[in-house]
Amino acid sequence: MMQQNDIQLINHILTGDTRSYSVLVDRHKDLAYTLAYRLLNNREDAEEVVQDAFVKVYRNLSGFRRDSKFSTWLFRIVYNTAISKRRLKKPGFHSLEELHPLKDDLDPWDQESDVDEERGLMLEKAMQQLSEEDSVLITLFYIHESSVEEIHSITGLSKSNIKVKLFRARKKLQELMRLMPEKIYI
Repeated sequence: MMQQNDIQLINHILTGDTRSYSVLVDRHKDLAYTLAYRLLNNREDAEEVVQDAFVKVYRNLSGFRRDSKFSTWLFRIVYNTAISKRRLKKPGFHSLEELHPLKDDLDPWDQESDVDEERGLMLEKAMQQLSEEDSVLITLFYIHESSVEEIHSITGLSKSNIKVKLFRARKKLQELMRLMPEKIYI
């Protein structure tokens, strides 16, 4: 079943095959979460947004027009749901985990940490310092490998604005990475 493309899965779902929906969710949940987290900067809120978005998708699957990729449609719903959640969230409240996320799998005293892991931590720290919009654009373009056209469909930004913002976000990210200490300790 994992070999099927999204449209085939959607056709199965619309005929009542709920197992196909779980395959569709598994296929897209990680990036949907990443997108929501980039907008909200809170694990619990991001998980809630993704869950709400997948419920909306399931309820409205028959309305998917198929004039774009399913992932573009899904990420537009995640994006809008996260924006709505952010507007409703009370200002000023932050959980301790949000302020100082726990990294159970990292030992700050381990001098033999993997170079890739260290770069990943540096990149994550730098991404957290970007604006929400810049972080979302970088995530969609480089991690999800969305085209400018798809990002336009998801965010509503003009294509030329996306290109300019991506250029500036890359420059900011490079500068943030350059200014970071060689080792990141959390």
